[in-house]
Amino acid sequence: MADKRQRARVQGSWAKQPPKHSGQTGGALNSQSRNVNTTSGSWSFGNQTSSTNFEFHQSEKPIKDVPPERIIEQAGDYEISREPSGVSRLRLRPGFLCSEEADWMFSKLLAELPWSQKTNYRQGEAYEEPRLTCWYGELPYTYARSTMSANSQWHPLLLTLREAVERASGCSFNSLLCNLYRDGHDSIGWHSDDEASLGPKPSIASLSLGDTRVFSLRKQPPPEDGGDYTYVERIRVPLSHGTLLLMEGATQDDWQHQVAKEYHDRGPRINLTFRTIHPEPEGHKPGTKTQFIAKQP
Repeated sequence: MADKRQRARVQGSWAKQPPKHSGQTGGALNSQSRNVNTTSGSWSFGNQTSSTNFEFHQSEKPIKDVPPERIIEQAGDYEISREPSGVSRLRLRPGFLCSEEADWMFSKLLAELPWSQKTNYRQGEAYEEPRLTCWYGELPYTYARSTMSANSQWHPLLLTLREAVERASGCSFNSLLCNLYRDGHDSIGWHSDDEASLGPKPSIASLSLGDTRVFSLRKQPPPEDGGDYTYVERIRVPLSHGTLLLMEGATQDDWQHQVAKEYHDRGPRINLTFRTIHPEPEGHKPGTKTQFIAKQP
């Protein structure tokens, strides 16, 4: 019994609350909080003597406005920029092919062209293009460090379309890159068609068949922006079934273009890009950019 009373006294001493001191609440925390230096711009606790000052520094770069994106969807000729490199121009012809004609051509080309998926290389790594392609022309075509072999066996319908595009544009073309975007997830990233084999200031005609996709362009940034595309001009061109678009002048020098992925239902689209390929200078690495001097006739 004596042992039980002893244990009860010990346990009771543990349960006792610490004595309260008059005029003090919050204990050590309250005491420490009274030492906080609330001087503007610095904080210190306890006996600390160092302080950190916060200062706002105005950026040396001028503040720019992001220009609104321009939308081009009406038929016409559009001068999109004028730079020391020259004038960049787009010529848009919606309804170049009537709906019934475009429907028949789309079905035929979708079924009969030799579509395949090309392997490209980026920083030494191979990747599959997110679209299908095929090439027609007397000369091979190299881009993204991968070459498409020459193919002189033009599909008869493509020859007919080439003649129609040449009449409408006033240009002459000897080659054709065909692209098949199977759905909205197929795409092509930002690029310029500025390979040496295309020559200076190339004219490229793009004929669209199938579902509408947005063709986007962005201006090359000035040298002082160090490759920052934040503040450049941008253009959107919806390319619908049977539409012809011609890029001319310095467009490949001063602009990039893409067909971005879309995350809603899109049906297949065929894009026929007519161009003129020149023999690349002897000893030049295929597909790279260089100064090209066209031979005079």
